Amino acid sequence: MCDAAIVLEACNVSYLAGGNRLVDGASLTLCAGEVVGLLGPNGAGKSTFLKLVSAELIPAAGSIKLNGHDVQSLTAAQLAGMRAVVAQSSDLTFPFTAAEVVRLGATVPGFDIAMPTVDAACRTALRAVDLDHLALRSYPTLSGGERQRVQIARALCQLATSRRPGGNAPLILLDEPTSSLDIAHQRMVLDVVKAQAQSGAAVLAVLHDINLAAVACDRLIVMRQGRILAAGTPKEVVTSSILSAAYGCTITANALPSGEVPFALPFC
Repeated sequence: MCDAAIVLEACNVSYLAGGNRLVDGASLTLCAGEVVGLLGPNGAGKSTFLKLVSAELIPAAGSIKLNGHDVQSLTAAQLAGMRAVVAQSSDLTFPFTAAEVVRLGATVPGFDIAMPTVDAACRTALRAVDLDHLALRSYPTLSGGERQRVQIARALCQLATSRRPGGNAPLILLDEPTSSLDIAHQRMVLDVVKAQAQSGAAVLAVLHDINLAAVACDRLIVMRQGRILAAGTPKEVVTSSILSAAYGCTITANALPSGEVPFALPFC
């Protein structure tokens, strides 16, 4: 538990679909200033858990509070003012420019922000993800990694223009934000995310790269079969026993490859 204000509280949350329990009694407390990573194999329930805490899905059991409010009691405008979500992928096919997609983050009913303010927030967000030079490019023509960075910029624009009640810290929810990015842009995006946390936001991110998660996150949560298998600092979680149990195969932590096999790590 951290000393900062609690932004997100999920208590014994479960979710069922088609008779299957996709999330099973998961609990999480996330505080302002934290970056927390969700790890685990495919089908572990990570994305479903993220959708539950974002209020996209309704839990079958348990409670979820955002800044002390039950997420299901908040209106769409109130939710948009408190949390921003970047999903795994975007199916947007309209020929919007990158800048127009980013500005969607600020055109939420209830925000009522003057367009000059929105435009300034859009430019700042695009610059943060190194896409200001592609502001006028058609979104569908961008590469997968570029589209991903546009969506992150949209979330930044949303948080920059949202009207949160005093004392409410923003929550950023990211589902595999670095999956389509090269190493340099992975680092850039996670630097942006960490800067948001240092400014008072709380961040919860689904990540598949264990090394990247260990560097970027303050805490890690490992899920398997809908349950939380382990939680703690990267040093506490990135161990051979925990990772092997989570992924169902032998994983050796903190060991160099045998022989002359080369390797490269980000953020060295």
